[in-house]
Amino acid sequence: MPVNRTAAALGAALVLALPLAAAANQKAVDLTAEAMRECHAGEDATARDSRKEHFERGEALATQAVTLDEGNAAAHFAVVCNLGEILRLDGEKITSVLGLHRLMNEVNRTLELDPNHVNAMATKGNLLLRLPRMFGGDAKEGERLLREVVRRDENACTSRIALARTCEARGDRDEAVEFASRALQIATQQGRPDKAAEARSTLTELGVSKP
Repeated sequence: MPVNRTAAALGAALVLALPLAAAANQKAVDLTAEAMRECHAGEDATARDSRKEHFERGEALATQAVTLDEGNAAAHFAVVCNLGEILRLDGEKITSVLGLHRLMNEVNRTLELDPNHVNAMATKGNLLLRLPRMFGGDAKEGERLLREVVRRDENACTSRIALARTCEARGDRDEAVEFASRALQIATQQGRPDKAAEARSTLTELGVSKP
């Protein structure tokens, strides 16, 4: 019967499509891992041009991964990792409104797919703290997210530095010192001289001297 033939054809098409979908998903996983390696390599590089090459290559790989598997939270965060570093390449000022809009969309999509993604939570918290309200900034929500991050991750160094500065700005010196001191300890243990320098700088502003 025609109906049976149609059903059989659909079933056969589905059987053929499953391996293709699985292959695409695995390819997305591989591209995501490569994109994150590029992001970390860029973070470790010292020359601006080298950093830029790593981040741009990582962003392109991550974008491919998202195209192959839009529901992959890790792929979306790989975009966040590389794109965020590209936007910060010449300092902590974000100069591209379009890039910023895409970055926030990718962060939000990561959290939609994985609400417990601590790194995405930390990125969003930092963005909300740093951005003016006209660009979507929300200091109260940003601080809430970062406090949740440090509650979940005892080694969250960058989030502690951001919280230290936030506390310092409103005059909560004791808590600021606590956050910055712990951040310095974590950065030292992890061998991150850049983060250690940030933590020391914050402590110096707070009138605390650290070796």
